Parts: sequence; structure tokens; C-alpha cells
Amino acid sequence: MTQQFKVAESPFKSDNTPSNMCGFTLMNNQIGVVVAEVMKSKPGVRVTPLPSMIRVDATNRMDVVYDEVSEALGEEPGFFDMAQFEESMSTHYGRMIHEDDRTIMFANPEDAAEYIGFDLKPGR
Repeated sequence: MTQQFKVAESPFKSDNTPSNMCGFTLMNNQIGVVVAEVMKSKPGVRVTPLPSMIRVDATNRMDVVYDEVSEALGEEPGFFDMAQFEESMSTHYGRMIHEDDRTIMFANPEDAAEYIGFDLKPGR
């Protein structure tokens, strides 16, 4: 008599369902805390402080507007920029687009198509 065993479904199985989420992690330092404070006031954004980092997650899209962060830091417009953001950020998920005045995070790459020059129309 042969025994049949059933294997439990793994909670870590592959799932390609879109999450409609994007986000980044920040260093838990003076600048990271201020960026997180600015971001948590935005709609659809959730900020999660952790011991060594700060997670910032959003639904669909979020904009990190550099002058808003500069103001919150008590600095002149233009103080906080793409380089400072990259220095404070550890990692990100979603499509990230840098503009002169902001960084935009998109959950779905198709939503970033116009920013990256990607044509969504099917070819002939």
C-alpha cells in the first residue's frame, strides 16, 4: 500500500498579481525622518518607522517634491535635490523617474510610459 502525502501550499509561492504599490526605504537619520514626515501627509502614502530604516509605501503613485523637503528641513528652495534623495534612500520598488524638481514613483510601469518615452501602442 503506497501512502500519498499532500504538500502544504507555500506562503512564499510566486504571485504575479500587480500590487499597485510603490515605495522606498530611507535611512533612519535626520534627513530620512524629515522626508518621511513630509511624505506621510500625502494621500495614499504609508510611512513605517523601523529601527534602522523608514519604509515609505504608496498606492499607484507618489511624488517626492524637493522644495517641500527643503522647506521642512528649514532650508532654502533647491537645498534638497535628487542627489540628497538618492543618498538617503536605501532601495525602492516600482518605476522611479527623476525630474528636476521631484522624484516620482509609479506602481505600474505603464503609468510611467510618457516620462520614459515608451510607446504603449502595439507595433505593426
